[in-house]
Amino acid sequence: MDERLRGRDFITDAEWSVEELETLFSTALALKEKFRRGTLTPLLQNLTLFMLFFEQSTRTRNSFEAGMTQLGGHAHDLTPDKMQISHGETPFDTGSVLSRYGHAIGIRHCVWKQGNRYLREVAAAASVPVFNMQCDLYHPCQATADLLTVREKFGAEGLRGRKFVVSWAYAPSYQKPMSVPQSLLLLMPRFGLDVVLAHPPEFDLVPELVAQARQFARESGSRFEIVHDMDAAFEGAHVVYPKSWGCMETTSDLKESAAVAARYKSWICDERRLALAAPECLYMHCLPADRGNEVTDAVIDGPQSVVFDEAENRLHVQKALMALTMRGDKTGEF
Repeated sequence: MDERLRGRDFITDAEWSVEELETLFSTALALKEKFRRGTLTPLLQNLTLFMLFFEQSTRTRNSFEAGMTQLGGHAHDLTPDKMQISHGETPFDTGSVLSRYGHAIGIRHCVWKQGNRYLREVAAAASVPVFNMQCDLYHPCQATADLLTVREKFGAEGLRGRKFVVSWAYAPSYQKPMSVPQSLLLLMPRFGLDVVLAHPPEFDLVPELVAQARQFARESGSRFEIVHDMDAAFEGAHVVYPKSWGCMETTSDLKESAAVAARYKSWICDERRLALAAPECLYMHCLPADRGNEVTDAVIDGPQSVVFDEAENRLHVQKALMALTMRGDKTGEF
């Protein structure tokens, strides 16, 4: 087992080098094969992960908890109402205490202009790794699982020059965080994919993170562009990732954001639009998808959809993350 990542936080994958991410992917694939064969991997025997969820979760909660169990440890499922956070305990105090009780802290906190700041404050106090289980800016575990899925489908050496479309799509349910599209923009260009970001004019992402994605594209020799036409974005694409997010850069009023989104109900991934892409195009989504709004049933349940492969890979990349960063002195060898 590679020891160089022991103790590292994972708040955004942009803070890990390509070499370090390659270690994550190779470890994830090895653990995935062992899981497929039913081989036990008790690398984190008797270790504890504290999972603190400010929001609801299906895939993140269950993949981290199942992964920790499969690695031989235990995950505590925590919410602010179960802790003194609800009475005003500071992130510094929470990080200081939990890191004396266990071996890593995972946090999901997606409130706009609060989540990432909270994670950073906990990480500054903690003496154990802190994992971002999604915040207002980043969702690195989802993005790495997505990239692992693309590499499995096209080959790790077959990504250069392929067109990866990150597109806004309409959803009336709630104003969703920008963290998934932003993490995709930051990760995919570093591995040779040409990224096209498509959205209505009001749905800009955080400018500093878009600029960082452009810089990553320049450094890797890949392409990055922004368009405001969903059809144009889909033309010739090898991967499409239509996903709703709120227009937080335009307005902080949720009702106003929903009203703006309602102008763009035509931004849906349907069979006509998918037919504009390359024949081998993959349809991706982090789930849960808003069926009938973000995507039609024919697409998400169709042969080009890999959404459940992505969901499965959450388990494997997160097991790799925990195994690489949490390992204690007496854990098993991999």
